[in-house]
Amino acid sequence: MAINVGDRVPEATFTVMGAEGPGPQTTQEVFGGKKVVLFAVPGAFTPTCSKQHLPGFVANADKIKAQGVDTIACTSVNDAFVLGAWSKDAGADGKVTMLADGSADFAKKLGLELDLSERGLGMRSQRYAMIVEDGVVKALNVEDAPGTADKSGADAIAALLG
Repeated sequence: MAINVGDRVPEATFTVMGAEGPGPQTTQEVFGGKKVVLFAVPGAFTPTCSKQHLPGFVANADKIKAQGVDTIACTSVNDAFVLGAWSKDAGADGKVTMLADGSADFAKKLGLELDLSERGLGMRSQRYAMIVEDGVVKALNVEDAPGTADKSGADAIAALLG
């Protein structure tokens, strides 16, 4: 069963790329006492993720944070090295925190996993965005169609904040 508005984000540990290399970051550290916009992509460097989803949040980071958001974070079923490279390539460093969910544990706990094994990609995350306040989901937009970031893109989330 998928997570819903009003639910608490489940406990999980992401891997993040820091100056010293990869390290753990818990959901409590990400969401505790903060207002966070979290968006998920099926995979770094994939077409929709790289051309639409992440760029929208990078371009609108200041606008979103000006609406009381402490952190904009992206999660993907990739390792921290891939997400670190993607962040640098997209100009997201300092604007979007990359949360690696390498084994899809977080996606599965949310009930938002996506099996793309037939395409050779294995278990991934569905494309979605949520607004989380102190660990509680306040808004959740999950995409219906592959290859689109309309409901979960930066403009849609900024509209929910404003």
